[in-house]
Amino acid sequence: MTKRRQSSNAVPRKVRSHDLHVEEFEKRDLGEDIRAAGGLRPIRTNMPTSIVLEPDLIDKLREKAAKRGLGYQPMLKVIVREHLDEY
Repeated sequence: MTKRRQSSNAVPRKVRSHDLHVEEFEKRDLGEDIRAAGGLRPIRTNMPTSIVLEPDLIDKLREKAAKRGLGYQPMLKVIVREHLDEY
């Protein structure tokens, strides 16, 4: 078996544009861009909170919420939104 010889006037393989993009991406340090964007913290639209409620109050909330097809926590949000301005 003989080795195939490459001719001296062979055309070099074309560099694909995808390869160029990968090379450029690997050269860049993205750390400064990430820091400038504010990091990777998600932007919260709601603030988590915690309250202690009596079991009978939670049972009443569950009953009323079930009639509306909600869980007791979304039901509690509805009640607070509807009645907050009364206080």
